[in-house]
Amino acid sequence: MITQATPDRERIEALVRQAIRAAAGTVNRGSAPQSAAEARPSDPPGWVNGKPNLRVSISARHCHLTDEHVEILFGPGAKLVPEKDLYQDGFYAAQQTVMVVGPRRRMLPSVRVLGPTRPFSQVELAFTDSISLGIDAPVRHSGDIDGTPGCVLVGPAGTVQLTQGVIRAARHVHMNFSDAEHYGVKNGDLMQLVVRSPQCSVTFDELLVRADKAAKLEVHIDTDEGNACNLDAATQIELRKMVQEACACKNH
Repeated sequence: MITQATPDRERIEALVRQAIRAAAGTVNRGSAPQSAAEARPSDPPGWVNGKPNLRVSISARHCHLTDEHVEILFGPGAKLVPEKDLYQDGFYAAQQTVMVVGPRRRMLPSVRVLGPTRPFSQVELAFTDSISLGIDAPVRHSGDIDGTPGCVLVGPAGTVQLTQGVIRAARHVHMNFSDAEHYGVKNGDLMQLVVRSPQCSVTFDELLVRADKAAKLEVHIDTDEGNACNLDAATQIELRKMVQEACACKNH
């Protein structure tokens, strides 16, 4: 839903517009460098030397916008301008950033916009981001925004009031159908990510499998999760199918 700026929001916009133009946003970081070997033409997307090449990326706070909201925030006729390609083909971090404003005027000054545009706008935060904004953002998978909190987005040309769309993005793994066959999983299954790092080893359960024909094998975790396992210092990373353990309890 789009609303006209109120005087209070206009003051917010005036305070932050200069910061939006000057500040540099964050983009996703990948922890697992790509192999120097070249993929063979017959390999599925992302494979190296005939096998899946796992990448684990920290997905920093970001937002997705509709075409309409891009024009409201950045001016009539504005389009997202790619700044850096993401690992998944066709997706990119745009040059544009927005201010995200929560209750009681709490704000994040420079949140990167990711492209391409989508049918609905969505803001993805880590838990600490949501605390900073004063928003009780639920853990949801991308696109599942019904009943979620909203926020105000402030750009250099205008503001947008989102009535919903602020989430803590649930961890997930992108893969193609050959990757899925390799791991014995299918779209919608759950997996585990085991990260071993000095004194910070963590096993992340319930990674949702998001499989499609063109995806490359990539796990997305947020900044809080990446810091918890000290991903940059990881010595071993393993992705495996999540097996539901049978309950050994007996009724007496």
